[in-house]
Amino acid sequence: MPGNNQTVISQFLLLGLPISPEHQHLFYALFLTMYLTTILGNLIIIIIILLDSHLHTPMYLFLSNLSLTDLGFSSVTMPKLLQNMQSQVPSIPYAGCLTQMYFFLFFGDLESLLLVAMAYDRYVAICFPLHYTNIMSPKLCVSLVLLSWVLTTSHAMLHTLLLTRLSFCENNVIPHFFCDLSVLLKLACSDIHINEMVILIIGGLFVILPFLIITVSYACIVSSILKVPSAQGIHKLFSTCGSHLSVVSLFYGTIIGLYLCPSANNSTLKNTVMSMTYTVVTPMLNPFIYSLRNRDMKGALKRVLQKKIIF
Repeated sequence: MPGNNQTVISQFLLLGLPISPEHQHLFYALFLTMYLTTILGNLIIIIIILLDSHLHTPMYLFLSNLSLTDLGFSSVTMPKLLQNMQSQVPSIPYAGCLTQMYFFLFFGDLESLLLVAMAYDRYVAICFPLHYTNIMSPKLCVSLVLLSWVLTTSHAMLHTLLLTRLSFCENNVIPHFFCDLSVLLKLACSDIHINEMVILIIGGLFVILPFLIITVSYACIVSSILKVPSAQGIHKLFSTCGSHLSVVSLFYGTIIGLYLCPSANNSTLKNTVMSMTYTVVTPMLNPFIYSLRNRDMKGALKRVLQKKIIF
């Protein structure tokens, strides 16, 4: 429809998850539990970092922002999913769909950039330990966090504004549980060439480039430790970087499997399952990874609890 820039439909229908009616209540309870666990776990991480002065370091500044990001990332999709599972007509208004897509892109990009900042912090800590304090100054750390927020805000807004210029006609059924950009582009009945070009050129800067930077950072870390191989060095690698590597593997592993390794069979089911992994499961597991595998976090939790008991 050349020249038609008017949106015909006023709402979209979210098909949600391929769950049989007799299992709806079971999965509703499961997803509600997962969401509440995500909220509670990430809030505890943020509160512990705020209350314990021992954790007022660059790494935990990034971690607190990562936990805040996970809170937002999960809250973008889960409440609407839970609502639609209880609704006979799982719809979402056009404006609500664009808003959900905007914040999904925003928090997804922000998580990616924060993981880069955390990888750089670990690289400096292990490869340049004597200069760590000077390099990772408070000014640099705050600048990295602010830059991440500004870049992700601009990137998500760009995609949202480009989407508003498209027309959506008769087909308003989204075969997903949230308003994903790629799915919305397939429903558009106007030219999406510009949207695809922006995804290809700019989108790669927020996924592929951060992943490459993280990979190079850890290659340098491993190389630095292997120059003087010892049990202490290997222990230092896993104790310092184990948690971060676990989170990176969960986040980028599912994204790469979803977008870079498409399969011809059961693509809709695969996309739904993989999307659930990095939008719901990963934000829920991150607090456990950082609390159970991190001695500093466990020590801080004990100190905070002891203070509360004393007072």
